[in-house]
Amino acid sequence: MTRLSIVLLAALMFSAMYLVKVQYESRQLVMQIERARAEARTLATQRRQLEVEKRAQATSLRVERLAHDKLAMRPVTPAITEYVTPGAARPAPAGSRP
Repeated sequence: MTRLSIVLLAALMFSAMYLVKVQYESRQLVMQIERARAEARTLATQRRQLEVEKRAQATSLRVERLAHDKLAMRPVTPAITEYVTPGAARPAPAGSRP
C-alpha cells in the first residue's frame, strides 16, 4: 500500500508541475498574440496615415508647383508648341549618319 501511495504521490506531483508548465506556456503564447495584434493595429494605422500623405503629395496643384519651381517647367501654350506633320522631314545635322 505504501509503495502505491508513493507512486501515486509522485504521479500527482509530476502532473501538477506539468500543468503549471503548460499554463505558463499558454500565457506566454497569449501575450505574444496580443503583442502581434497590437503591432498589426499600429501598422494598419501607419499605413492609413502614409496613404493620406501619399494622396496629399500627389495633388495636381502640388505637382504643378514643384514642376514650375524646381524643374523650371512652364505650362504648354500654342505659341511654344511645335506640330510635326507626317512626311515633313527635318534637315539632318551636319556630320550625322543616316
